[in-house]
Amino acid sequence: MKSDEVKKGVVRAPHRSLLKATGLTDEEISRPLIGVCNAGNEIIPGHIHLDTICRAVKDGIRMAGGTPVEFRTIGVCDGIAMGHVGMKYSLVSREVIADTVEIMAMAHGFDGLVLITDCDKIIPGMMMAALRLNLPSILVSGGPMLAGVCPDMGVVDLISVFEAVGKISSGQMTEQQLKILEEYACPTCGSCSGMFTANSMNCLSEVLGMALPYNGTIPAVHSARIRLAKKAGMRIVELVQQGIKIRDIVNIRSFENAIAVDMAIGASTNTVLHLPAIANEAGIQLTVDLFDRISKNVPNLCKISPAGSHHMEDLDRAGGIPAVIKELCQADLLHQEEKNVSGQTIREIAENARNFDSSVIRKVSDPYSKEGGIAILKGNLAPDGSVVKQSAVVSKMMVHKGPAKVFDSEEECLSAVLEGKIEKGDVVVIRYEGPRGGPGMREMLAVTSAISGRGLGEYVALLTDGRFSGGTRGACIGHISPEASAGGPIASVQNGDIIEIDIPQRKLNVHLSDSEIAQRLKKVKHPEKELSGVLARYRLLVQSASTGAILKEKL
Repeated sequence: MKSDEVKKGVVRAPHRSLLKATGLTDEEISRPLIGVCNAGNEIIPGHIHLDTICRAVKDGIRMAGGTPVEFRTIGVCDGIAMGHVGMKYSLVSREVIADTVEIMAMAHGFDGLVLITDCDKIIPGMMMAALRLNLPSILVSGGPMLAGVCPDMGVVDLISVFEAVGKISSGQMTEQQLKILEEYACPTCGSCSGMFTANSMNCLSEVLGMALPYNGTIPAVHSARIRLAKKAGMRIVELVQQGIKIRDIVNIRSFENAIAVDMAIGASTNTVLHLPAIANEAGIQLTVDLFDRISKNVPNLCKISPAGSHHMEDLDRAGGIPAVIKELCQADLLHQEEKNVSGQTIREIAENARNFDSSVIRKVSDPYSKEGGIAILKGNLAPDGSVVKQSAVVSKMMVHKGPAKVFDSEEECLSAVLEGKIEKGDVVVIRYEGPRGGPGMREMLAVTSAISGRGLGEYVALLTDGRFSGGTRGACIGHISPEASAGGPIASVQNGDIIEIDIPQRKLNVHLSDSEIAQRLKKVKHPEKELSGVLARYRLLVQSASTGAILKEKL
């Protein structure tokens, strides 16, 4: 066992003495030591219950003859961090989380890992660590929260509250109605109830093979979630005993499967940022072109909020991700012999699954659209690519041309939206919010929700070198690369320039010649930001969004 490095032999007597100081017995020390990384804290709704999940995992480990060793990592609630300086730290936390897991596992010689997570950057951060370390590993999520039901408003979620802010500014809602809405929108613990980034990544963890089936959809408050956690605890001991490491399961075909399911379920655009970063840890390169190629071949089968009226509990009731896998396997759209930590292949998961509701998970023969939920656009405004959640764009905005209204920060743009300065037909441009320029590549949910709340979501497009929440809907195009602070063409755009968006043709262009863009870029004065601490270090190391915003290994 790997843990023998810290516990076996005469020279490790001091180490055993320290282990015994924690209360471990000789019998417990002799067993496989399983690191259980618990991301639980008291500020993230998706994490408030993770101590309960953690106890179940540890019970499972003990039942299978292992010794669980719990440790913690950090986490950011993107919803609470949204719309202020806190969002600059969200993407940064992904790298810190991966590093903390690596440090704990390497320093203490764990034989295997169970990574207990929920919410946006914690999930990919832990997945990055797992592939970096290449130990037997299983991801366990805390599960999605239930949708809310608000008197006089029906089924609601967190995005309903964000969009209500825009309704307040335009007189469509009173502050008293907003107060009622905020009481009902997030009724339970768990990751927010739509196909936002956290739930997207937890769903894809199943397809990658890093989590047991149904990990992504069982609601946080269901007892099945506890049983799943116990099974994960038992299974990790088996993986250690069998010597099955995570890279024995995850490979390029696993990622292609994950991207295919990504397109089918209409997942968050942030998956285009996280999957390449996770793959990079295993020496696998995923390009934005791969996402687009798969998108053109895989139909969109689900419209979960914000793209539609269904929520995660509906997807779970309909059969969860295994049912989606079944639909895609029947159309031969997945690599079916790839494995899952459960020991099953994708084909076997499909055989054991059932689609209980084809109104939630449509048949491949009757999709919402023939293409997947995400599209990659390129052009003179985004030479290295940009990302849009096309499944959440209304048909009349799939092709759009309009004048640019340019802002050099999210705050500046949000003020303009709330003050009624954005008009129908506009193409809003927010720049200097990329990985380096932000730094931290903030999400623009406050802005996109305010636009939708003011009734402009079907008439206004938004472009940014930053990114969007998985809860964003509308013609919102992010990850524009190269970013403004790296001299990307988006830095050359001026108010009134005509921008043309053609999602079906995958084009994003500004009506300027290459020579004019080049001349303008020579004259650009980039905003200077005084930075210190982790943001300063991050800015020195972070690479383009087209790479997954991974960090350079060397300066």
